[in-house]
Order: sequence, then C-alpha cells, then structure tokens
Amino acid sequence: MLLTYSFLVVFLMLPASAAETPGPTEKVITLVAFGDSLTAGYGLRQDEAFPVVLEKALRERGHRVEIINAGVSGDTAQAGMERVDWSVPDGVDGVILELGANDMLRGIDPTITKANLEAVIDRMESRGIPVMLAGMVAAPNLGQAYADKFNIIYPELAKKYSLILYPFFIDGTAGQRSLNLPDGMHPTGEGVKIIVERILPSVEAFIARISKR
Repeated sequence: MLLTYSFLVVFLMLPASAAETPGPTEKVITLVAFGDSLTAGYGLRQDEAFPVVLEKALRERGHRVEIINAGVSGDTAQAGMERVDWSVPDGVDGVILELGANDMLRGIDPTITKANLEAVIDRMESRGIPVMLAGMVAAPNLGQAYADKFNIIYPELAKKYSLILYPFFIDGTAGQRSLNLPDGMHPTGEGVKIIVERILPSVEAFIARISKR
C-alpha cells in the first residue's frame, strides 16, 4: 500500500535533538536509510531519492559516507521489523529509522506501532548498530485522541534509548502542493532537497556520535 493523503497537512516544526558537535569524518561511515516510500524515493528518479541526496549533501560538507537505500514502499513498522535483519547488513555503522507513516495512514493502534519500532531498535542494539530516529506526526483528520497517542511514540523511544531524534521527517514539505507529487504526500525531487537540508544537522550529529564509538 502506497502512502497517500487526500488532504493537505500543516504541522508545526519541532526541534531536533542534536547535542553532539558535528564535524567532517575521516573514515568512511556506512549508514542504512531504513524506511518506507519516503525513504525509497517513490515516484522519483533514483538520483532524487532521499538516501542519494543526503549522501551527496554530506560529502559536500566533508563527510566520507555511504548511504544504503533500504526503503520499501508501503512498509509499516511491523513490515520493517520483519525484514530488518536482511535489510541491514552486518558491518554498517548506523541506521536512520524512518517508519510509522503507513501505520498512521491505516489507523493502526499506536501501541502496536511503538512496539514494532521498539523491536527494530532492540534488534539493532543487539547487533551493536546505532540508530537515529526520524519521526512522523499524525494527520489532523485522524482526530486528537489518535494524534495524542501517535505523536508521543518517537519522543518516548528517543528518550528511552538515548537516540538522536529528528521529529518530523517531511517537515517543510507536508501540505506544500508544489513540493509533493500529485498524491499530495510523496515529495518531489525539490521536496527531497528540503527534507535533506532540514535533517542534515541531525544526521551530522549522528555521524559525530558514531565517530566517537
């Protein structure tokens, strides 16, 4: 099932957690962008997908990085949990975890979403692979009660596991018709550039944390 919105959404920007001071990396750091169609680059050329654009931006800032695209369109948190072992190869340095949007669009109980995301994080921790969390915010048409339960998933997980959190993956593009494909949800190539620009400081902080390990 592809991500779709039949409405425009407007969200407030939330601050990202990035306490570390980022700087150019010396060794090649391999990250896995693990997510759904927002990561995979649904409807875009391969070179417009989030992992490719992010890698290019980081390299331009002096970081020696490689980012593997492990996004699968339609994935829920449960689907991600079920494939995480074969999607994240041994030897990688970190994972950018971007899942939950499809759960929200399907109205899945947020406690189930949280448990599945937690299982992914636990699995990565058991393999010694650090995780950065890219969050999502519930669409307004789902009601305040659902939003209250869904929106706390990512801050609570970030706090529990001491993760770097970027609160809202599509901040800057949500509700912006010119920055989304006709479905109103998936970003255009220009939209991906904005996502990368905004998430970049948090990813640099994540790289800095990895470099200190």
